[in-house]
Amino acid sequence: MKSISIIAALTLGVAEVSGHYIFQQLSVGSQKFAVYEHIRKNTNQNSPVLSLSSNDLRCNVGGSSGASTVTVPIKAGDSFTFTADQAVYHQGPISLYMSRAPGSANDYDGSGDWFKIYDWGPDFSKSTVTWPLRSTYTSTIPKCIKDGEYLLRIQSLGIHNPGSTPQFYISCAQVNVTGGGSATPSGVKIPGAFKATDPGYTANIYNNFHSYTIPGPAVFSC
Repeated sequence: MKSISIIAALTLGVAEVSGHYIFQQLSVGSQKFAVYEHIRKNTNQNSPVLSLSSNDLRCNVGGSSGASTVTVPIKAGDSFTFTADQAVYHQGPISLYMSRAPGSANDYDGSGDWFKIYDWGPDFSKSTVTWPLRSTYTSTIPKCIKDGEYLLRIQSLGIHNPGSTPQFYISCAQVNVTGGGSATPSGVKIPGAFKATDPGYTANIYNNFHSYTIPGPAVFSC
């Protein structure tokens, strides 16, 4: 009986891990690239990052180096898409950030400044609050930022279980921006951009949920 309980617990653990999601493919325009071709491969499978003080918040566990990742060229103003291995199903916001590498993106650990370029939050316009739960997220590179190599970061913050630690699902792509302008957006450090007291981090989405403030800085606009 005891062995059956152990097997059941192990099976449940495997199911929970396989049930998560990870952003593993990048598209530029209509061209979709191979899995992890331009996205840094993490080492924690599809498990979330839980610590607000961890450097893993930048590009996920194992994502501090891009030595084996190919940096893709992209024009300022062009569109890109992150694709997950399965549809995001944990309620919470999706955010996009960028951080300019001092040199090559392959060597950059993300310790510089990060600026936010887009947010997807909840929709309160209907009788039931809805979240942007899907497998693809598309946006554009700001037209005015300086040329150079950047880390392009997507973050899904799972706040689906109030009372438990929120979950960060993160991936970083490596891009080389061309045809841009002269803007150098001010940014925030990661870790440090998110606090345990942020209302968007502590929100209870099942109780008196009528408004929401997405954690992190304001979205940069040219």
